[in-house]
Amino acid sequence: MGKHSIRLIISDIDGTILNDQHQVDQELQAQIPHLHEKGIPLVLASARSPLGMEPIMQEFGLLNTPLACYNGALVIKGSSPNYDILIEHSLDKKEIQQLLELVSQHFPTISINLYSGKDWFTEHFDKWVQKEAAITGEIPTIQDLAFVLQKQVSVHKLLLIGEPADIQKLQDYLQNIAFPQTAFYLSKENYLEVTAKNVSKENALLEIAHFYHVPLQQIMAIGDNFNDLPMLKLAGLGVAMGNAPKAVKEQAAVVTQTNNEGGVAQAIRQYILD
Repeated sequence: MGKHSIRLIISDIDGTILNDQHQVDQELQAQIPHLHEKGIPLVLASARSPLGMEPIMQEFGLLNTPLACYNGALVIKGSSPNYDILIEHSLDKKEIQQLLELVSQHFPTISINLYSGKDWFTEHFDKWVQKEAAITGEIPTIQDLAFVLQKQVSVHKLLLIGEPADIQKLQDYLQNIAFPQTAFYLSKENYLEVTAKNVSKENALLEIAHFYHVPLQQIMAIGDNFNDLPMLKLAGLGVAMGNAPKAVKEQAAVVTQTNNEGGVAQAIRQYILD
């Protein structure tokens, strides 16, 4: 693929544009103005919330670029509290109520976190919530989740956190229960993400490509994990990070350096800027 052919970049955040210390790569920061000059948007796609993505957006100067939050359940443009909603896929509240009751009854040690727009709700400030708050820089609202579901608000994601063995048991348990409008997937070995069935980074890529009127063949997608793989395979140039699992690297078009070695900047330099 020639360097002139990429017109849009979609990238994961954690383990991709951030290193293991959750810091951004300075070379990548320096590349952003050059991408702007070429008219090539860099769109961030992550399981994070708008508030979790905004500091990174501001650090890169991507103020006029959409953010695909909650893996595409909410695509916004601009900063809170006045961001514009471009695309939205909400969870079915009846199914979520059923899920909350099942988890509370059968897996009481698992932390349940509910996300609606920029707001993060949980019932207990436990050790898992503390760790997530430290990573994202967000502070949750402590509130009864059943009460939140009764409000006239959209629910974009649930995040269930616990010990890896407990999360695996929960995932296995949920496979035997019908949730026709809800999807479950692991983003980490102890993180079970819950979104609407049609939410994925693959679908986010399709919707953002349509927003920019860019064909898939002219998109570079970059990621480091299994939930990024459908997006990498759909894009014209799918780039796996050097720190990605072997199976992800094997199915991507190319492999760059790790997130601690400036892998995203290397890919942009090699396939777009040099």
